[in-house]
Amino acid sequence: MKVFDGKVVVVTGGGSGIGQACAQAFSDLGATVVALDLKFGGKQELSVEHRLTLDLTDESRVNAAFEAILSEYKKIDVLVNSCGIIHRATVIDTSLSDWNKVIAANLTSCFLTSRAALPSMVENGAGAIINISSGWGIAGGDRASAYCASKGGVVLLTKAMAVDYGKANIRINCVCPGDTDTPLLAQEASLVGSSIDRFRAAGASRPLGRIGKPDEVAQVVVFLASESSSFITGAVMPVDGGASAGTG
Repeated sequence: MKVFDGKVVVVTGGGSGIGQACAQAFSDLGATVVALDLKFGGKQELSVEHRLTLDLTDESRVNAAFEAILSEYKKIDVLVNSCGIIHRATVIDTSLSDWNKVIAANLTSCFLTSRAALPSMVENGAGAIINISSGWGIAGGDRASAYCASKGGVVLLTKAMAVDYGKANIRINCVCPGDTDTPLLAQEASLVGSSIDRFRAAGASRPLGRIGKPDEVAQVVVFLASESSSFITGAVMPVDGGASAGTG
Protein backbone atom coordinates (compact mmCIF):
# COMPACT_ATOMS: atom_id res chain seq x y z
CA MET A 1 0.00 0.00 0.00
CA LYS A 2 1.26 3.46 -0.92
CA VAL A 3 0.38 4.94 2.47
CA PHE A 4 2.54 8.01 1.92
CA ASP A 5 1.12 9.01 -1.46
CA GLY A 6 1.12 12.80 -1.72
CA LYS A 7 3.50 13.21 1.22
CA VAL A 8 6.82 15.02 1.01
CA VAL A 9 9.55 13.46 3.15
CA VAL A 10 13.00 14.94 3.77
CA VAL A 11 15.70 12.58 5.08
CA THR A 12 19.08 13.82 6.26
CA GLY A 13 22.00 11.41 6.21
CA GLY A 14 20.25 9.80 3.26
CA GLY A 15 23.46 8.79 1.53
CA SER A 16 24.11 5.62 3.49
CA GLY A 17 23.16 3.43 6.42
CA ILE A 18 19.97 4.10 8.38
CA GLY A 19 19.25 7.34 6.52
CA GLN A 20 19.44 5.60 3.17
CA ALA A 21 17.17 2.82 4.40
CA CYS A 22 14.64 5.38 5.64
CA ALA A 23 14.68 7.28 2.35
CA GLN A 24 14.11 4.09 0.38
CA ALA A 25 11.36 2.87 2.71
CA PHE A 26 9.36 6.09 2.34
CA SER A 27 9.89 6.09 -1.42
CA ASP A 28 8.64 2.49 -1.63
CA LEU A 29 5.49 3.59 0.23
CA GLY A 30 4.70 6.32 -2.28
CA ALA A 31 6.26 9.41 -0.73
CA THR A 32 8.12 12.08 -2.61
CA VAL A 33 11.52 11.84 -0.93
CA VAL A 34 14.35 14.37 -0.81
CA ALA A 35 17.57 12.91 0.59
CA LEU A 36 20.21 15.25 2.01
CA ASP A 37 23.79 14.32 2.83
CA LEU A 38 27.37 15.49 2.59
CA LYS A 39 28.02 12.72 0.07
CA PHE A 40 26.21 9.84 -1.61
CA GLY A 41 27.50 6.48 -2.72
CA GLY A 42 26.22 3.67 -0.51
CA LYS A 43 26.15 0.08 -1.72
CA GLN A 44 22.43 0.22 -2.49
CA GLU A 45 21.05 2.28 -5.34
CA LEU A 46 18.86 4.96 -3.79
CA SER A 47 15.82 5.67 -5.92
CA VAL A 48 14.31 8.92 -4.68
CA GLU A 49 13.15 12.09 -6.38
CA HIS A 50 16.04 14.29 -5.33
CA ARG A 51 19.42 13.97 -3.71
CA LEU A 52 20.92 17.22 -2.45
CA THR A 53 24.55 17.31 -1.41
CA LEU A 54 25.23 19.81 1.34
CA ASP A 55 26.88 20.36 4.70
CA LEU A 56 24.04 19.95 7.19
CA THR A 57 25.93 21.98 9.79
CA ASP A 58 26.03 25.07 7.57
CA GLU A 59 23.12 27.32 8.53
CA SER A 60 22.89 29.28 5.29
CA ARG A 61 23.10 26.18 3.10
CA VAL A 62 20.51 24.32 5.15
CA ASN A 63 18.14 27.28 4.95
CA ALA A 64 18.67 27.58 1.20
CA ALA A 65 18.08 23.84 0.67
CA PHE A 66 14.79 23.91 2.57
CA GLU A 67 13.68 27.04 0.76
CA ALA A 68 14.32 25.21 -2.52
CA ILE A 69 12.40 22.13 -1.34
CA LEU A 70 9.43 24.24 -0.24
CA SER A 71 9.53 26.24 -3.45
CA GLU A 72 9.22 23.05 -5.50
CA TYR A 73 6.92 20.91 -3.35
CA LYS A 74 5.06 23.59 -1.32
CA LYS A 75 5.22 21.59 1.92
CA ILE A 76 7.20 19.16 4.06
CA ASP A 77 5.14 16.47 5.76
CA VAL A 78 7.90 14.44 7.39
CA LEU A 79 11.49 15.21 8.40
CA VAL A 80 13.85 12.40 9.37
CA ASN A 81 17.11 13.55 10.96
CA SER A 82 19.62 10.75 10.47
CA CYS A 83 22.77 12.78 9.86
CA GLY A 84 25.62 11.82 12.18
CA ILE A 85 29.26 10.97 12.74
CA ILE A 86 31.11 8.87 15.31
CA HIS A 87 34.10 9.81 17.45
CA ARG A 88 35.51 7.47 20.09
CA ALA A 89 37.56 9.11 22.83
CA THR A 90 37.43 10.04 26.51
CA VAL A 91 37.08 13.67 27.55
CA ILE A 92 40.83 13.95 28.13
CA ASP A 93 41.57 12.62 24.66
CA THR A 94 38.95 14.74 22.85
CA SER A 95 40.13 18.00 21.29
CA LEU A 96 37.82 21.00 21.20
CA SER A 97 37.83 20.73 17.42
CA ASP A 98 36.65 17.12 17.51
CA TRP A 99 34.05 17.96 20.16
CA ASN A 100 32.65 20.79 18.03
CA LYS A 101 32.53 18.61 14.90
CA VAL A 102 30.55 15.86 16.65
CA ILE A 103 28.12 18.27 18.32
CA ALA A 104 27.61 20.09 15.02
CA ALA A 105 27.03 16.98 12.92
CA ASN A 106 24.88 15.06 15.39
CA LEU A 107 22.95 17.76 17.27
CA THR A 108 23.20 21.14 15.58
CA SER A 109 22.15 19.63 12.25
CA CYS A 110 18.89 18.45 13.88
CA PHE A 111 18.27 21.94 15.21
CA LEU A 112 18.94 23.60 11.86
CA THR A 113 16.82 21.26 9.77
CA SER A 114 13.96 21.20 12.27
CA ARG A 115 13.95 24.98 12.46
CA ALA A 116 13.83 25.15 8.67
CA ALA A 117 11.01 22.60 8.33
CA LEU A 118 8.75 23.55 11.23
CA PRO A 119 7.21 26.79 9.87
CA SER A 120 5.73 24.91 6.91
CA MET A 121 4.39 22.20 9.21
CA VAL A 122 2.86 24.80 11.53
CA GLU A 123 1.23 26.54 8.58
CA ASN A 124 -0.19 23.23 7.32
CA GLY A 125 -1.37 22.20 10.78
CA ALA A 126 0.36 18.83 10.66
CA GLY A 127 3.75 17.18 10.44
CA ALA A 128 6.11 14.62 11.88
CA ILE A 129 9.78 14.80 12.79
CA ILE A 130 11.75 11.68 13.68
CA ASN A 131 15.23 12.18 15.08
CA ILE A 132 17.75 9.34 15.05
CA SER A 133 19.66 9.31 18.32
CA SER A 134 21.43 6.22 19.69
CA GLY A 135 21.42 3.75 22.53
CA TRP A 136 24.26 5.91 23.77
CA GLY A 137 21.87 8.85 23.84
CA ILE A 138 20.06 7.25 26.79
CA ALA A 139 22.99 5.44 28.43
CA GLY A 140 26.68 6.25 28.50
CA GLY A 141 29.34 4.35 26.59
CA ASP A 142 33.08 4.01 26.96
CA ARG A 143 35.43 6.31 25.05
CA ALA A 144 32.55 8.20 23.45
CA SER A 145 32.08 11.40 25.44
CA ALA A 146 31.28 13.76 22.59
CA TYR A 147 29.12 11.21 20.80
CA CYS A 148 27.09 10.42 23.92
CA ALA A 149 26.65 14.12 24.70
CA SER A 150 25.47 14.86 21.18
CA LYS A 151 23.02 11.96 21.04
CA GLY A 152 21.72 12.72 24.53
CA GLY A 153 21.11 16.24 23.28
CA VAL A 154 19.08 14.84 20.39
CA VAL A 155 16.84 13.01 22.88
CA LEU A 156 16.03 16.12 24.89
CA LEU A 157 15.77 18.35 21.82
CA THR A 158 13.12 15.90 20.64
CA LYS A 159 11.19 16.13 23.90
CA ALA A 160 11.39 19.92 24.03
CA MET A 161 10.14 20.31 20.46
CA ALA A 162 7.34 17.81 21.11
CA VAL A 163 6.15 20.00 23.99
CA ASP A 164 6.38 23.18 21.94
CA TYR A 165 4.64 21.95 18.80
CA GLY A 166 2.12 19.35 19.96
CA LYS A 167 -0.73 21.88 19.88
CA ALA A 168 0.15 22.55 16.22
CA ASN A 169 -0.50 18.83 15.53
CA ILE A 170 3.18 18.17 14.88
CA ARG A 171 4.49 14.95 16.37
CA ILE A 172 8.19 14.73 17.17
CA ASN A 173 9.77 11.46 18.24
CA CYS A 174 13.18 9.90 18.65
CA VAL A 175 14.56 6.50 17.67
CA CYS A 176 17.61 5.14 19.51
CA PRO A 177 19.24 2.34 17.51
CA GLY A 178 21.72 -0.04 19.04
CA ASP A 179 24.60 -1.35 16.95
CA THR A 180 23.34 -1.52 13.38
CA ASP A 181 25.18 -3.00 10.40
CA THR A 182 26.10 0.22 8.59
CA PRO A 183 29.24 1.89 7.21
CA LEU A 184 29.29 4.04 10.37
CA LEU A 185 29.58 0.93 12.53
CA ALA A 186 32.49 -0.29 10.43
CA GLN A 187 34.15 3.10 10.89
CA GLU A 188 33.58 2.91 14.64
CA ALA A 189 35.13 -0.54 14.78
CA SER A 190 38.20 0.79 13.02
CA LEU A 191 38.46 3.71 15.47
CA VAL A 192 38.73 1.33 18.43
CA GLY A 193 41.10 -1.06 16.67
CA SER A 194 38.50 -3.74 16.09
CA SER A 195 36.62 -5.11 13.08
CA ILE A 196 33.02 -5.06 11.94
CA ASP A 197 32.96 -8.85 12.32
CA ARG A 198 33.82 -8.53 16.00
CA PHE A 199 31.06 -5.95 16.45
CA ARG A 200 28.62 -8.33 14.76
CA ALA A 201 29.75 -11.16 17.00
CA ALA A 202 29.25 -8.98 20.08
CA GLY A 203 25.57 -8.84 19.20
CA ALA A 204 25.24 -12.39 20.55
CA SER A 205 25.14 -10.92 24.07
CA ARG A 206 21.88 -9.10 23.35
CA PRO A 207 18.50 -10.70 24.00
CA LEU A 208 17.85 -11.11 20.24
CA GLY A 209 21.38 -12.40 19.73
CA ARG A 210 22.54 -10.10 16.93
CA ILE A 211 23.04 -6.51 15.80
CA GLY A 212 20.39 -4.69 13.80
CA LYS A 213 19.80 -4.04 10.13
CA PRO A 214 19.16 -0.54 8.71
CA ASP A 215 15.78 -1.64 7.32
CA GLU A 216 14.64 -2.66 10.80
CA VAL A 217 15.26 0.84 12.10
CA ALA A 218 13.64 2.36 9.02
CA GLN A 219 10.41 0.45 9.64
CA VAL A 220 10.12 2.00 13.10
CA VAL A 221 10.73 5.44 11.61
CA VAL A 222 7.98 4.82 9.04
CA PHE A 223 5.62 3.79 11.85
CA LEU A 224 6.35 6.98 13.79
CA ALA A 225 5.66 9.07 10.68
CA SER A 226 2.39 7.29 9.92
CA GLU A 227 -1.14 7.69 11.22
CA SER A 228 -0.66 4.41 13.06
CA SER A 229 1.27 6.41 15.69
CA SER A 230 -1.13 9.38 15.75
CA PHE A 231 -1.12 9.63 19.58
CA ILE A 232 2.65 9.28 20.02
CA THR A 233 4.89 12.31 20.48
CA GLY A 234 7.94 13.02 22.60
CA ALA A 235 8.70 9.29 22.69
CA VAL A 236 12.20 7.85 22.84
CA MET A 237 12.15 4.41 21.27
CA PRO A 238 15.11 2.00 21.57
CA VAL A 239 15.56 -0.24 18.53
CA ASP A 240 18.42 -2.31 19.85
CA GLY A 241 17.55 -5.99 19.98
CA GLY A 242 16.83 -5.68 23.69
CA ALA A 243 20.27 -4.29 24.62
CA SER A 244 18.75 -1.58 26.83
CA ALA A 245 16.67 -4.22 28.63
CA GLY A 246 19.76 -6.04 29.87
CA THR A 247 21.75 -9.17 29.09
CA GLY A 248 20.98 -12.75 29.98
